[in-house]
Amino acid sequence: MNALPRLGTIWVYLAASPLLGLTITLLAYLVAQWIYARCRFNPLANPVLIAVALVVTLLEISRTPYQTYFEGAQFVHFLLGPATVALALPLYRQLANLRRLVGPLLVALVAGSLTAIVSAVGTAALLGASHRTIASLAPKSATTPIAMAVANEIGGIPSLTAVLVISTGVFGAVCARSILNLLKVAEPEVRGFALGVASHGIGTARAFQVSEEMGAYAGLGMGLNGVFTAFVVPILLPLLARWL
Repeated sequence: MNALPRLGTIWVYLAASPLLGLTITLLAYLVAQWIYARCRFNPLANPVLIAVALVVTLLEISRTPYQTYFEGAQFVHFLLGPATVALALPLYRQLANLRRLVGPLLVALVAGSLTAIVSAVGTAALLGASHRTIASLAPKSATTPIAMAVANEIGGIPSLTAVLVISTGVFGAVCARSILNLLKVAEPEVRGFALGVASHGIGTARAFQVSEEMGAYAGLGMGLNGVFTAFVVPILLPLLARWL
């Protein structure tokens, strides 16, 4: 019977340490990765989705404030920058093929990014969503830091945008293979670039699990789409608002 009070005391002590968030994040991802492997790497058992669910559940049960958790988790958040820059290495190895595909990739970038923006905004407007919700949806296919910054700039809700970005990434990681197979798209550079444009970092991580070539093009698509979205959404959204 004395174990529960003692456990509560230990948790209070750990909660005061900034390393709590870091430990929770790493343990949650390790558990999620183990589940993913046990499921034979089935896309439905996406480790990012499982890890997020585990962290949210633990924070809710322990009633730990998000700010307390993020004091430690920010170390992982900081590594997103170097990890993104590191994507340049596999892309450099594909430089010869990249020069050959510059034109088609740029066309695919514009088409894919505009489709993501217009379809999200149009669907939300037809369903009667508020301007803030529509503004939160518009940059959902960009990587999280860019999407949140764009949403804040155009009057959206950054926290809602973050949820939408993660949902978009998980959906792409789970469903992209089936969709691309159905469309009979077999080229790894095309599959990777499409996944990066549509599903940003989570899709890129999934692409690297298939091959380095596919992951390199996914990283390129993610980066270019982030820049394109940041420039286009603030200009395009007011124009779409007049038509819808």
